[in-house]
Amino acid sequence: MEKTVLLYWGKGGNVEQSAKIIYNQFNMESIDIFDLVSFDIKNIDNYEFLILGSATIGADHWEQASANNEWNKFFRQLADIDLSGKTLAFFGLGDQVLYPENFVDGLGSFEKELKKTKAKIIGRWPIEGYEFTDSEGILNNMFFGLALDENNQWDLTEERAKKWSCQLKKELGY
Repeated sequence: MEKTVLLYWGKGGNVEQSAKIIYNQFNMESIDIFDLVSFDIKNIDNYEFLILGSATIGADHWEQASANNEWNKFFRQLADIDLSGKTLAFFGLGDQVLYPENFVDGLGSFEKELKKTKAKIIGRWPIEGYEFTDSEGILNNMFFGLALDENNQWDLTEERAKKWSCQLKKELGY
């Protein structure tokens, strides 16, 4: 099994809780987990598979988010790193009730920024079972990664994480 790292941001809330649920679906010897700030980008070569997770940030565009956006810093650091040969998957949190027009838009930001790296992206997730009006995180009725709504569908998170993790393992050939 390839060495995996799960990186998430923000720390201490629903994203971290969801990251730990996903982390627990893997063999602990084959996966490491870090909040984005604690991860040293110099260690990225130690991993073949990266799982990245975040909440939708609420800005119209990723670049317009606050200057201290940790993902922006991470993306700038990745610009100088060759990720060809690596595999990426994303999970994103959103709120279908309060923000139905921007549900898991952060998945779209991950897709846009990380397809530039030439890494293989896996983990598409069906839109069935969600109620929202728009999202930058979908293409052809599939989210760019696992979509979670801890505010309105918290009771589905663990089941979705299990199914998605199984899907990732199949896509990786495990």
